[in-house]
Amino acid sequence: MSSRPASGGNADVEAGPASNSKEEKHPVRHGLLPVGQRVMRLTWSWFPCTMSTGAMSSLFSQQPFKFDGIVTIGKIFFIVDLVLFVLFTAMIIARFCMKPNAITRSLHHPTESFFFGAFWVSVALILYGMQVYGVPSCGPWLVKAMEVLFWMYVALETLVAIFQYHVIFDVENLLVSEAMPAWILPAYPYLVTGPLASAIAKTQPPGSALRILIAGITCQGAGWAIAFIIYTIFLTRLMNSNMPAPSSKPGMYISVGPTGYTAAALVTLGTQAQKVVPPNYLSITSVPTGDIWKAFSVPCAIFLWLIAFWFCGLTTVSILRTVRHMSFSLQWWAFIFPNAGLAIATIQIGNALDSDGIRGVGSALTVILVALWLMVAGAHLKAVWSHQVLSPGKDEGVDDVNNHTHNHSHPGHHDHHVNEKQRED
Repeated sequence: MSSRPASGGNADVEAGPASNSKEEKHPVRHGLLPVGQRVMRLTWSWFPCTMSTGAMSSLFSQQPFKFDGIVTIGKIFFIVDLVLFVLFTAMIIARFCMKPNAITRSLHHPTESFFFGAFWVSVALILYGMQVYGVPSCGPWLVKAMEVLFWMYVALETLVAIFQYHVIFDVENLLVSEAMPAWILPAYPYLVTGPLASAIAKTQPPGSALRILIAGITCQGAGWAIAFIIYTIFLTRLMNSNMPAPSSKPGMYISVGPTGYTAAALVTLGTQAQKVVPPNYLSITSVPTGDIWKAFSVPCAIFLWLIAFWFCGLTTVSILRTVRHMSFSLQWWAFIFPNAGLAIATIQIGNALDSDGIRGVGSALTVILVALWLMVAGAHLKAVWSHQVLSPGKDEGVDDVNNHTHNHSHPGHHDHHVNEKQRED
């Protein structure tokens, strides 16, 4: 996912050492850059940080083995997620106030635009946190508010998925040889709608709960279908072209998320369906309809489950081969969010099968993810402090958006990608 301000899909607008003439007009003095200029360099690609933090909050709310303080840990992740989301949103609004035309260009830039979906996934995970941590402590008003917010979110995510892909298809010419799982991100909000729907349905009246479950499975299906199409393009790239550059390889973990979150959604939606679907729904009278839903959803979730493990293993092996050549970029947050979906799916399948062994695997994945979150957060803070991000020459593609220098030919990026690939070999 390394940045490419021209045609190409490697999507990380915060990676790459190349600088241009625009950046050279604002040199860093004594290693420092004015705060305003650093704020102008914050992009949509910072929101995978809040995706990952929100996913950790969600993961802790579903742990099968409880201990004193586990809910507190989940709430801490939720509060940190809220703070970071507000901070990043305020900073990106400030960027667009200082560069008004950048907002529209950021939504059709061939790299930054894909990460607009990360903003909406972050919103979904905040809603999830409100449901699991807020509703038990608040009155009925929040239950009703969550229903309203859910339907608003479904409408907005649908508009995002339609218009974001339309703009990308209409404006950009993306190369299959540069395909990355980040191309799924505009549809990623759909992939967390199923788990969100199952969580909200738990506290809703039966009629509202049923409608929410149906919306959840509908959105999950749309997200999975779009992801499956992108999977074929990405695997075609891996077979016919080079692997991503070492520093871009963590972005391959994004391919874990669609199967992980869909597997989790199938189980949790099926579990709730057993409780809220009327026994004779769809005119089925021989057996409770909710039981049929769950009976189909659990095997389908297991069917998808190993695909997530396969993508996770493929990416892990690829990273280990070239780890010595890696340097921090914002796509490192892909270590967390997609694999959190795999951990949640593992826990939910363990619950459905009543298997402590499978639940234990999910808990072990949680421990690993906590360590990875701490590692990535530390590397991110270090990168900000040392001007490895939010600094001229370090945020490739940002000036293309801010200063409208976007074009469709950038041989320097290709040379950089080739050089990094040669180091890998």
